[in-house]
Amino acid sequence: MLKPWTVPYQRFSNHIMTTLSQTKEIFRRADAVCFDVDSTIIREEGIDELAKFCGVGDAVTEMTRKAMGGSVTFKTALTDRLSIIRCSREQVNKLITDHPPQLTAGIKELVDSLHQRNVKVFLISGGFRCIVEHVATQLNIPLHHVYANRLKFYFNGEYAGFDETQPTSESNGKGKVISMLKEKHGFKNVVMIGDGATDLEACPPANAFIGFGGNVVRQQVKERSLWYVTSFGELLKELEKI
Repeated sequence: MLKPWTVPYQRFSNHIMTTLSQTKEIFRRADAVCFDVDSTIIREEGIDELAKFCGVGDAVTEMTRKAMGGSVTFKTALTDRLSIIRCSREQVNKLITDHPPQLTAGIKELVDSLHQRNVKVFLISGGFRCIVEHVATQLNIPLHHVYANRLKFYFNGEYAGFDETQPTSESNGKGKVISMLKEKHGFKNVVMIGDGATDLEACPPANAFIGFGGNVVRQQVKERSLWYVTSFGELLKELEKI
């Protein structure tokens, strides 16, 4: 009888049995890799940092935890959190200037390696485009490869809501973006990498999902990931096998 840890963990998706080795193979052959941003590419949750900056950190952090765990719909959590923060355009700009997002160790090297292999890299985030674009610029990712939520402001700079037409404002929104990318570009192997429930649920349509626990471990995601890593160095090593 096989010991429990020697039995390969398998997931049925579209009636295709996927194993850890197959997931790694898809990653090595990927023509597009999509990254979550908060707690994946950057060390913090952008919306939590914005809340702290606006003096309402504790209330919003708890809502973020529930949203990432999948216990409430993403749109509900986003609406509720922003209604508490009510940030101005000036506050957002000052946050980026005074407390710029901190890149996770190894992400620059990984993105550079993917680019060298002509793999397209996209950022798909439930966070805010103004912050995510700053991150994309640091990683030499084209801004038209960024999909994130847009904050809206009145002419005087006060908070006016967010653009609810963006697919990233809803649960399953990341999957909708990936479906659109596959249709638009004809990608055959798309990999989604992230730490949260909204990332996990993007596979399918992503051909493979890699759970990332380098900044925070979300137990539900760890248990349901065929491949779960805690550093981007693990992914770099896999690319070097090509």
